[in-house]
Amino acid sequence: MKPPRVTDSHAHVFWKTYDGDRAEVIGRAREAGVDRMIIVGTDVETSRACFELCAGEAGLFPTAGIHPHDASESDEGARESIAEMCGRVECVAVGETGLDYFKKFSPRAAQLENFDWHLALARELSKPVVVHCRDAHDDTADALARHAGVAGVMHCYTMGPDELPTYLELGLYISFSGVVTYPKNDANREAARLVPEDRLLVETDCPFLAPQGHRGRRNEPAFVLATLAELARVRGSTVEELAAATSANAARLFSLPQ
Repeated sequence: MKPPRVTDSHAHVFWKTYDGDRAEVIGRAREAGVDRMIIVGTDVETSRACFELCAGEAGLFPTAGIHPHDASESDEGARESIAEMCGRVECVAVGETGLDYFKKFSPRAAQLENFDWHLALARELSKPVVVHCRDAHDDTADALARHAGVAGVMHCYTMGPDELPTYLELGLYISFSGVVTYPKNDANREAARLVPEDRLLVETDCPFLAPQGHRGRRNEPAFVLATLAELARVRGSTVEELAAATSANAARLFSLPQ
């Protein structure tokens, strides 16, 4: 049986951990039915790597942005580079950006200002924004509300059902990663059950957050099928139905070719 067509809406396949077998990783993804991947940049260097990788691989689409961890380095020169890349026709989104108050690699003030700049750029370019949020729900919601109307995705949504309505009301898509498969994440699974089908995305965030059954290993796009299977179980659907729905949603959000 032919595998379902799947879109991994957030992957970092340019990461150095793939340098020895990147072609094989992409090949395994395609064998599993993952024929489209959004390759997400986190700073100037990795954003450039995204474009270089995607230029030679059909079905791979780049983004450019400065992660909240690197917000302290979001200076004028870095922003000029990110804005130039985001303005290219092949760039499908602005980011990864957002707020991370768990790791605290950059001060909150720098993160907030960096996030606001990305949101303004997304509006200027009429492109969606890829949002990272960890332990920063209130400030993330406030920033998004200030830029209401900007399309985007809450990538690797790890919160529960209580926070969900805020993002849905703002029109955002909600993307689930391998985190939803972890045994203790009942609140995240309940959120996954409640997301309207036309707002649902699936991702790996590879090489991080491998799903249950692969934990402790380097994640890769082929493993997104395990996350789809858990979402199907929670939602009373099938992998094939959700693969079709999430791929259609990704195509709509990121303006991918059908």
